[in-house]
Amino acid sequence: MRKTTKLKVKDEFYSCVVNTIERLKKSKGNHRPFHSQLLSEEILKASLFERSFSTSFGQRVIEQISKIIAEDTKGTTDVQNQKITIIDIPHDTTLSIHLHLQLLRDNKLGRSADWLEDIKSITVAKNKLEQQRVISDLWFRRGNIDHYFSIKTVKPNIDQTMEAKRDILRLYSVFPECKAYFALPYNPYGEEKKLYAHNPPFKIFNMIKDEVVLIGKDYWDILGGKGTYSNLLQIAEEVGEDTRKLLDNIKVK
Repeated sequence: MRKTTKLKVKDEFYSCVVNTIERLKKSKGNHRPFHSQLLSEEILKASLFERSFSTSFGQRVIEQISKIIAEDTKGTTDVQNQKITIIDIPHDTTLSIHLHLQLLRDNKLGRSADWLEDIKSITVAKNKLEQQRVISDLWFRRGNIDHYFSIKTVKPNIDQTMEAKRDILRLYSVFPECKAYFALPYNPYGEEKKLYAHNPPFKIFNMIKDEVVLIGKDYWDILGGKGTYSNLLQIAEEVGEDTRKLLDNIKVK
């Protein structure tokens, strides 16, 4: 990772913490009389901060750091957050994707989610085309191949997961040579993908085996090459030496 890239990532980490502190200083509606009697001030402060920080970190910051990493990687010619892709997709293919996802959700498909089988089961139609819009949290072109990423919180609900898989299936139906992924920035259950255990998305994806599902290390290393995840953790540790000192002085109203 180049020095300039590392500095950009550091700035994103640091700014996220500082901006969260400033929001909490200005926030109102944090009076919790029962909590304040039952819990210590330190715990109350920590819970308020963590909730606000996680909201910011899981949205803009992850997407921006992802863009920074992808831009730094050899062979990448273009990178965008919130990429809008207009596709022309057959009507019957749209219906096939909708039915497939609904059967998965309702446990009526006769099998569990399996990406390789799922993509085969979608009708490749040639009837009337419909223009549809797909928004990808991250997109880049590398080696003349378009890469699309739907980046979700680490414990997505079933509606978020269905919408992401719908987009991925639509992209593959129209652009079979592309690469499209369902990505979680880290695994809350441990470092290895096989440890992931949040139940709702398992109805829609095989979160352990599906190749289009990227969790933690797999996601970051696809963006920036082997070792990217480890580098990011090291950068976060370095920034944390400064940000932890800032947290000692938070005063929440």
